[in-house]
Amino acid sequence: MRITGYRTLTTVQDWGRPVGDANGVFADGLIRVPFVVVETDEGITGVGLGPHVEIDSVFAALEGEDPRGVTSLYDRMLRQVFKAGHAGAVFGTIGALDTALWDIKAQIAGEPLWRLLGGRDRRVPAYASGLDIALDDDDLVALYQTYADRGLRSAKLKGGLDVERDRHRLTLVRDVLTDAGHGTRPGLMLDVNETWTRKQAVRHVSELERTVDLTWIEEPVRRWDAQGHAVVSSGVRASVATGENLTGLEQFRPLIAAGAVDVVQTAAVWGITHFLRVSALAHAHELPVSPIGTTPVGLLHAATSVPNHLVSELQDLRPPLGVSVDHHVEDGAYLLGDRPGLGIRLDEEAIAAAHRRLPDPRSGGTHIRPERAGHRLHPVEAGSEQKSPALNA
Repeated sequence: MRITGYRTLTTVQDWGRPVGDANGVFADGLIRVPFVVVETDEGITGVGLGPHVEIDSVFAALEGEDPRGVTSLYDRMLRQVFKAGHAGAVFGTIGALDTALWDIKAQIAGEPLWRLLGGRDRRVPAYASGLDIALDDDDLVALYQTYADRGLRSAKLKGGLDVERDRHRLTLVRDVLTDAGHGTRPGLMLDVNETWTRKQAVRHVSELERTVDLTWIEEPVRRWDAQGHAVVSSGVRASVATGENLTGLEQFRPLIAAGAVDVVQTAAVWGITHFLRVSALAHAHELPVSPIGTTPVGLLHAATSVPNHLVSELQDLRPPLGVSVDHHVEDGAYLLGDRPGLGIRLDEEAIAAAHRRLPDPRSGGTHIRPERAGHRLHPVEAGSEQKSPALNA
């Protein structure tokens, strides 16, 4: 079997409500979701979530190769972009192709990927993550009640702009999850998406911890700031979670060496091989891992095979338009199916029809850092610095 080509597709995640974080808000709730489809000479195709940046250059490392050599092909893709570097969106292209190759490999074996990778249990514990910074109190409560009805007892809220508003919103969600769990204490996390300085992070979280028990604080400072994360970790009771925007093992080493991360995260768009390698590195340091993403299907399968998986992010309960997945959410967990490969099916006609709804990639959103991020003395209204649409929430 040989790899013969690829196709790129972009569909929409329609949240049906505003979504966003401390950096920006998508008022119409539409987020671009790119996919790559890898083709073979035997008609088997694989699907991977991720961008298409420099894909012609990266794909040159795969064309004509046997798709079953996934990990070797992963390293071949890294070498292909050696001079320019693989960081950023190019790493997402590598991750998308890598995920598609794993999908093909499992289909050839006639097994779901979780089984091929050595997973024993199809159940993947999840936490709720509503990208909820723009919601008012009533909508916030209603949203997390929906998650609670699916058995989820942990939640991650977006915040970081106003300590009193964060306290109030965390308390509202805590009460929803506590009632659903008949008094059981829920897990509460706060994600501020790199919006603070070190001092701001310690002051903000310390104030919250006077009344709220935080499981973790996520991306409190810039992603590469190992010393800063270590300062935060030593200054608060909550664990520090970070890593979703790091692209390569070399970017994790300084944080782990500095004792700066307590929960190691990787994003779905960076691919399965990356997740497996980061998980092994974290396991060597007795650290748990937690996958991140809107559609983390590949990492859910991979999570079943690593000993240090903690919990996976569950964002929208519905898949992107034109996409079907072979799993469902029940009793606080993803339950993976038995369809060979990743179990993803694409309705390309529906995706083509959704194309007219794609937000303009040049418009604002969570992917653009506000001018005053890390330099605010006073609370600001969520989304006040930029309001509009994009990806990687």
